[in-house]
Amino acid sequence: MKFSCTRENLHQGLSITSRVGTKNVNLPILNNVLVRADAGGVKLISTNLEIALTCAIRGKVDQGGEYTVPAKLFFDYVNLLPNERVDIDLLDNAIFVGCGNAKTKIHGIPATEFPLIPPVSGGTTYSIGVANLQLALSQVLFAAATNESRPELSGILLNFDEAGLLTLAATDSYRLSEVILKTAVSSSSRVIVPQRTLAELSRVLSVFKDDVEAPSAVEIRLSDNQIVFQYGSVELTSRVIEGSYPDYKQIIPKQVKTEVLFDRTEFVQAVKTVSLFSKTGLFDVTLGLDADNQQIEISASDKTRGENTVVLKAAIQGSENRVVLNYRYLLDGLGAISSDQVTFKMIDGTNPCVLIPKEMPNEEFQYIIMPIRQ
Repeated sequence: MKFSCTRENLHQGLSITSRVGTKNVNLPILNNVLVRADAGGVKLISTNLEIALTCAIRGKVDQGGEYTVPAKLFFDYVNLLPNERVDIDLLDNAIFVGCGNAKTKIHGIPATEFPLIPPVSGGTTYSIGVANLQLALSQVLFAAATNESRPELSGILLNFDEAGLLTLAATDSYRLSEVILKTAVSSSSRVIVPQRTLAELSRVLSVFKDDVEAPSAVEIRLSDNQIVFQYGSVELTSRVIEGSYPDYKQIIPKQVKTEVLFDRTEFVQAVKTVSLFSKTGLFDVTLGLDADNQQIEISASDKTRGENTVVLKAAIQGSENRVVLNYRYLLDGLGAISSDQVTFKMIDGTNPCVLIPKEMPNEEFQYIIMPIRQ
């Protein structure tokens, strides 16, 4: 194997592929990135057996071949190279890397030990705008369960319907985040994708955020038990989670008794201030909605630290109400909303509450939070 490429292209490819592998004592090959050069160009491939990332980079191939080297070491070294041409040559059990006056030898493992990544064929392909998808991912990833006692809750539901809409939903049973986007394909499919896969996709997309030549859409291809995200020169393949996603629609309130419109920035500041006095481990803040005086009273008290109350002006319709919420979940939901004004809806202190942005130009978003029952 012998090829040349720019340091910039190699660095970008490694920044995408070098973080997938995890330290695996039993399978050290998973800590490596596969470098493959052939007539089609140069590819960098990494996997942790759940996710596989392939990134094609432009380069001049003099001799085809493939070899694996430690991903983090390779990335860290290339990160320190000058912005010049990089020459890579495979000799025996190491690759030689030359760039300007810098030359080094990196030992690795033969490519024959690298896991085979089968191609995903067939299935339906969908196209989603990059900006909309990135925003949607930022609005749902945090709401997935962090443990795998219920595997389906550790993933994100992707539900494509025949109306050409894609619904992304995530819940840990304490809160729920849902985004609805428009797609270019009207075909129904339903799949649960691991949260880490979509977090990795979000990271990959962010690598290209300043690249004017980057594609404007992500292609999503589904098969029986795998999903592929294609973005320009990058292909991310992942397993999907088997099982049925809970019917979360039934917990979304159909009617409300109190509806509030408030300034998001002002409300976030107030919640952060009051949260300093919430009970340790309970993270509770109380919202008192006063329709007569058109104000929200946010309060918390702790026997050892004291108490705090902040009163904000708001537009309130309906009856007076009161609810106790986990302030961390509340702030997570508010952080996922970019609109200056937020609508808060509730029935009473025992039923789920709903947060939605006042303005939603490109998508529909709602965040459901379960109250803390006294």
